[in-house]
Amino acid sequence: MSTETLSGGAAAPPRAREVMVDVKGLKKHFPIMKGVFRRQVGAVKAVDGVSFEIYRGETLGLVGESGSGKSTTGRVILQLDQVTEGTILFEGHDLTQLHGEDLRSLRPRMQMVFQDPHASLNPRMTVGSIIGEPLSEHRQGSSDERQQRIGELLSLVGLEPKHANRYPHEFSGGQRQRIGIARAIALNPDFIVCDEPIAALDVSIQAQVVNLLENLQDVLGLTYLFISHDLSMIRHIADRVAVMYLGKIMELADVDVLYNDPKHPYTKALLSAVPVPDPEVESARKRVILEGDIPSPANPPPGCVFNTRCPIAQERCSLEVPVFRELTPGRWVACHFAE
Repeated sequence: MSTETLSGGAAAPPRAREVMVDVKGLKKHFPIMKGVFRRQVGAVKAVDGVSFEIYRGETLGLVGESGSGKSTTGRVILQLDQVTEGTILFEGHDLTQLHGEDLRSLRPRMQMVFQDPHASLNPRMTVGSIIGEPLSEHRQGSSDERQQRIGELLSLVGLEPKHANRYPHEFSGGQRQRIGIARAIALNPDFIVCDEPIAALDVSIQAQVVNLLENLQDVLGLTYLFISHDLSMIRHIADRVAVMYLGKIMELADVDVLYNDPKHPYTKALLSAVPVPDPEVESARKRVILEGDIPSPANPPPGCVFNTRCPIAQERCSLEVPVFRELTPGRWVACHFAE
């Protein structure tokens, strides 16, 4: 987590930090094709015009329900999926305009930790080959130097260098995720997208992996986009939090500000579902129960995309798209009635 503080221990204002990733108007629409001639009849609006910044050395948490577009946002930022519209500036370089060798030269500095350690590791490759693959692909070091680096990476993530000759099936889920993390940091990246890295792990192992990510951030100076639906874990690891719903960002603020005083009705509903480890407080809390399911991203509702489930929605909400505006320095919200 970011260590920038002001006197008195308060978090530094976002304006004082260096922007590493600047996302503006990002859209990713997947075409819907039908008929013999495969004509496009619509589009799934997985990400539909999101804008945010990620500051150097921080962890930005991205939360929301399944199907809100969180993982797609992370993949598009790293150009694993092509953007439909918008810009993604990585230290001034617009990734949407880079191709071939120009994009490849920046790849080592941007990496990803995937959600499922079982699916993201090739079962036919040894652990050493998996971790060493990025080094070979980008021609870093001699064969002996790569072997030494593999041993260092395994030690860094809490595994034994001798494990390099084993295969993924010989490891537990938590150990496999450590292998995935070792692969992600092999090229000394600056920025890592963590796509729900603990969702597929046992609860007893999740804290260990999160602590490892925090330690690596401190040691290596990493910047994270941490995608998760676990609001309790996000509060622990993130510096700021962006709340996403149906392809749009509803609210973005410092983690303590957002958790203590949410402004958007959707944020309030999400946080009301998080249990509090105090029986008296828990029994007295008022829960916000949302009716209905999240609409299809292929046919989002007009106006505010949350208006069909919002407890305070008015006629204006179904007609007019709310502006994603800055209420106070560093706090952004997309709601007509947030004050």
